[in-house]
Amino acid sequence: MSATISQIMSALDVGRAISKFLFTLHLFTRNDIPTTIIPTTLFALVAAPLCSPYRCVHVVWWIWLHLLHFNVANQVIDPTEDRRNKASRPIPAGYISLRDAVYLRWFLVPICLVSSAFYSIQVFSASIAITLLTLWYNEFKAHSHWFSKNLMTGVGYACFQAGATLIAGKDISQLEPNAVLAVLLSIAMFATTLQAQDFKDQEGDRSVGRRTLPIAHPSPARMSMFIGLPMWSICLAYVWGMDAFCSVAFVLYSGLVGLRFMVCKTTQADRLSCQLYTLVFCRTFTSWLLAFLP
Repeated sequence: MSATISQIMSALDVGRAISKFLFTLHLFTRNDIPTTIIPTTLFALVAAPLCSPYRCVHVVWWIWLHLLHFNVANQVIDPTEDRRNKASRPIPAGYISLRDAVYLRWFLVPICLVSSAFYSIQVFSASIAITLLTLWYNEFKAHSHWFSKNLMTGVGYACFQAGATLIAGKDISQLEPNAVLAVLLSIAMFATTLQAQDFKDQEGDRSVGRRTLPIAHPSPARMSMFIGLPMWSICLAYVWGMDAFCSVAFVLYSGLVGLRFMVCKTTQADRLSCQLYTLVFCRTFTSWLLAFLP
């Protein structure tokens, strides 16, 4: 009887350890579900288009796995900053030690590459690109200056979109011409408007000497959102041939979000503006889908 109880207790301990580990992995990516996983999944479903509903699971898994790799790599670089400004993250919150997080960071590299290789050489190439960009962004500190930060993030998002779109489509070895154009436009749009995510983090970025665009050029940064978002909306509405109703709604929403960045300047307001900015991309892909539906 005592041996049986001991086995049950051991099984419970293992179950709790596994649950804690899975919850820790979730914490690494939780905040990026609305900003990366959902928009990139929508992008892939629209740009491919989706080969079968089952492929959607593969798309979400591939995006999440590579996002986990990037986020762990990013959060092991300066845990002291997270302890001051983002204490809910897994390392400062005590869910995982810095040493174990570093092990996890490098263990995820072969997992991402091998899992991508099972799809196609093209998906594998997207995974390699994300791996190299992650190294450049974090270990080589491309995130420390606004120009390299925006450029690397824009290219990184494009790699996520390309890999996810390849997995979603009928032909995993190549992108459709419309998908290639969409990826190129995404690079340009992200690289020129991604400072939207930096306004809310100015205090933490300033404390570690990071020169994001809102810190280096505060007024032009806000003006770039006010002008850039509606201009990109007009451009995308024209390129994808959206109908009048979708175009007006898309441009109006983007203009209001851009205006909000100009007039609402508190940290809390910037946090909400960033969330609304994310919805711009969701609206982009939804409107694009409606434009191509018969």
